[in-house]
Parts: sequence; structure tokens; C-alpha cells
Amino acid sequence: MHDFTPLPALLGGALIGLSASLVALFHGRIAGISGIFAGVLYPRPGDGSFRPYFLAGLFLAGIAARLLYPSALPAGTPSLAIAGAAGLLVGFGTRLGSGCTSGHGVCGLSRLSTRSLVATLTFMATGVLTVAVVRALGGVQ
Repeated sequence: MHDFTPLPALLGGALIGLSASLVALFHGRIAGISGIFAGVLYPRPGDGSFRPYFLAGLFLAGIAARLLYPSALPAGTPSLAIAGAAGLLVGFGTRLGSGCTSGHGVCGLSRLSTRSLVATLTFMATGVLTVAVVRALGGVQ
């Protein structure tokens, strides 16, 4: 926590909450990224076309952050193989958990969903355990 920046974290959280609220208000959908991505890959008849624009916004915001505030993002990038393997693992996990951290943690918890509470606690416990194991094995400190 030596690099904790409360104001940018608060602003980022507010923007995430705002975007999730706007998706729910205007599209009647949960702003879970895995669900939005799945809807682009496997569109349902009659479903709104906000999904590609939402994903493009995420991508463009990352590019803008890299260009405007490069010190805020990690300098190193993983190889394509590592990034691909990580993406497949995340995709498998979101299918297994019936959603992702944004869908369960942001949208589900705000709707007081018990299923989302259990999923979010599982995500957090798994993250804590993973960090503990990696550090115990001499990985990143």
C-alpha cells in the first residue's frame, strides 16, 4: 500500500459506478465486462448494440491513459503467449463463476445479491491466496 493514491482511486471508483449505473438505466443490463464481451461474440436477437461501444471505450481509455499519464500504468508488457494464456484463464473463471468481478462485485453487490456476495468473497479469497503462494515461492514481492 506504499503507492496508494486515494483521490485517483476515488475518481476511478466513481467513474466505474457511473458507467454501471448508466448501462443499467439506459439498457437495463448489468455492466459485467464478461457478459458485455460475450454479447459481442454471441449477440442475441433484439439486443442493443451498446456492447461494442462500451468495449471500445474501455480500450480507448487505456490508450488515452498510456499516452496522457504513462507513469500510472506498468511499464512492462507480457508476451503475447502469457497474455493469451491469462485471458483464457480469466475467461474460464468468469464462466465458472457465472460472471466477473465487475458484474458481481460492482453491480451484484449494489443490488444486494447473495450470489454476488458469495462470488465476490470467493474472488477476493482466491486473490489473497494466490498472492500468498506466489510470495512464499519467491515470486514478486
